[in-house]
Amino acid sequence: MIAPVISLVGRDFIDVADLKRTDLRRILDLAHEIKAGRWTERPLAGRHVAMLFQRPSHRTRVSFEVGIARLGGSTTTLTGQDVQLGFRESVADAARVLDQYVDGVVARLRAHEDLLQLARSSEKPVINALTDRSHPCQVLADLMTMEEVGGDLARQHVVFIGDGNNIANSLIEASAVAGFALTVITPPGYDPQPGVVDRARSIESGNFRVTLTNNISFDEATVIYTDVWASMGQEDERAVRHKVFGAYRVDQALMEAAPRAIFMHCLPAHRGEEVTDEVIDGPRSVVFQQAGNRLYAQMALMAGLFAT
Repeated sequence: MIAPVISLVGRDFIDVADLKRTDLRRILDLAHEIKAGRWTERPLAGRHVAMLFQRPSHRTRVSFEVGIARLGGSTTTLTGQDVQLGFRESVADAARVLDQYVDGVVARLRAHEDLLQLARSSEKPVINALTDRSHPCQVLADLMTMEEVGGDLARQHVVFIGDGNNIANSLIEASAVAGFALTVITPPGYDPQPGVVDRARSIESGNFRVTLTNNISFDEATVIYTDVWASMGQEDERAVRHKVFGAYRVDQALMEAAPRAIFMHCLPAHRGEEVTDEVIDGPRSVVFQQAGNRLYAQMALMAGLFAT
């Protein structure tokens, strides 16, 4: 039996950079054990988790609700209309109220600063289920998938092509923690946030193997990864972004430049924009394995946060 991730008990999970390499290793090991059916503990038995979602959700909501149930817990899901953070009541007041009822909060919020305020004001663990800055739970599942397909993370090279968005930010942090090589290719002006890069450079492991570039040129890759060109909240920029990002589409010709690489996408995909049907439906695509692993990676994370 894999030991629970004891060092995470009671902590918030805001960014991948919050984890030490040993924390990440234990989460991934436990995720593999859960998926294989070798770990069936129920550390959330008798516990209730609030799901606070300002944004629409498919994979995140379902994977968390199912994962919490399999760990023995129960959930209440609240939408932005239910709570109206910053309008009907302050973030701090909402956090203090939730503390009276629940044992933890899974929050999918628009603004990262609101998530930080929620975590600062709550006595219970808060998990980042997506903000405009980062999407760490998605990247935990990505790393699990990379290990399943390609083995040792430190021997892998991820090439992310597209917008320097929350996925790119979390991959940069994950690269520094786990030690894999990462090339982030974006159009000029759409680079990842400088503060994310600076934090990744400062991580104690000293494994900063990140290259930022605007040119679609890279050494041999084990993973080609992309995401939508316009994320939630950027819909009014879609026409402009479609023109800017046109040269950054992942098509078969680009995949042929990386013959050993798998294709990854966090979904939902805008087929024909950032990726062609031929690639996402092709034999090297692992996008649905990647989506499925959200369940196991998040169960492992919560087993650590709520272990008794």
